[in-house]
Amino acid sequence: MQDKIVFDIETKNSFADVGGQANIDKLEASVVGAYSYNQDKYFMFEEHEFPALGDLFKKAGLLIGFYSKKFDIPVMEKYFNFKIGAIPHYDILEEIEKSFGRRIGLGLLAEANLGVGKSGKGMDAIDFWRNGELEKLKEYCLQDVKVTKSVFDLIRTQGYLWIPKRETAQMEKVCLQFIERTEPQAQLL
Repeated sequence: MQDKIVFDIETKNSFADVGGQANIDKLEASVVGAYSYNQDKYFMFEEHEFPALGDLFKKAGLLIGFYSKKFDIPVMEKYFNFKIGAIPHYDILEEIEKSFGRRIGLGLLAEANLGVGKSGKGMDAIDFWRNGELEKLKEYCLQDVKVTKSVFDLIRTQGYLWIPKRETAQMEKVCLQFIERTEPQAQLL
């Protein structure tokens, strides 16, 4: 069975540093965290280890992330000699937007469904990188991978997530579907 990989990236710089979101390809990844379902193992990759990350991605039948199609994938494309965007992909935020009609942050989503949140905010990761706090950066990234995996597991097992309504304490049940693919993936090279 082909692997499912949950992943999250952190960047060295921000949109403000590269002239806005239109220049997403100018962002540089600092670290990437991943979880392999086949190996039941978490991984952390620094930039010099991205070739090994590419090997992990090539074995994947599915990539799973949060806002990963519009952020993580465009940032990471330049690091590989294959089209990472060609790997089948389940973007949790994209699925929520389709079903619910609006976006929600991973932290709020995790708190509503798991009782735990993120360990910080996105700019913290850039600050960790700039301050040379590599271990804090890795911990932050790995926590996001763990939260993303747990949210994805809920989608797989129960078929819905609770989404907090804006400006109220009420929650809305949003049905989300994940159907396991059985056909093999085409070659990426």
